[in-house]
Amino acid sequence: MHELTDNALMLKVKSGDLNKMGLLYERHKKRMFGFFYNMNGDAMTSEDLVQNVFVRMLKYKHTYTGEGSFLAWMFRTARNVNNDHFKKNKQNYNQYDIASVEYKLEAEDTIGRVSDKKDNINYLKIALQKLSPEKREVLVLSKLKEMKFSEIGAVMGCSEGAAKVKAHRALKDLKLVFHQMQIR
Repeated sequence: MHELTDNALMLKVKSGDLNKMGLLYERHKKRMFGFFYNMNGDAMTSEDLVQNVFVRMLKYKHTYTGEGSFLAWMFRTARNVNNDHFKKNKQNYNQYDIASVEYKLEAEDTIGRVSDKKDNINYLKIALQKLSPEKREVLVLSKLKEMKFSEIGAVMGCSEGAAKVKAHRALKDLKLVFHQMQIR
């Protein structure tokens, strides 16, 4: 039996086969949790927000067209859930915990050669906290979730080119803050 694509599953959900949402949940719950955890650093809140995304996807299944990337539609929903949660609870986005993504520094040299990883990870935590939620979000989607810029554009409501520019500027700002902290 061949495996249905995410688009096909969501179209079945839209047409009334609500059991297919369970398959989508199983496929994407870890990815969604990682997105939320990278945005807010709180595991319990992240678990709740993952549930809220899939509830909202069910509620707004009628808006799904099947055109474009399912991931972009799902992450746009996740972005809205995240924003709504923090507006409602008036919590600060700057509670970011980079410890869960320490491995990325080992895999990529995005910030430059480092001599003492622990110090640099602490600087990175602080530098990420100083970025705006939008800049942090574009970095999480592009660098940690490794989404294509066309998908990031769809999530953020902008063109692929604008998403590239936002990611470039966010990374540039992160590097600047990081290097300024190292000088001190």
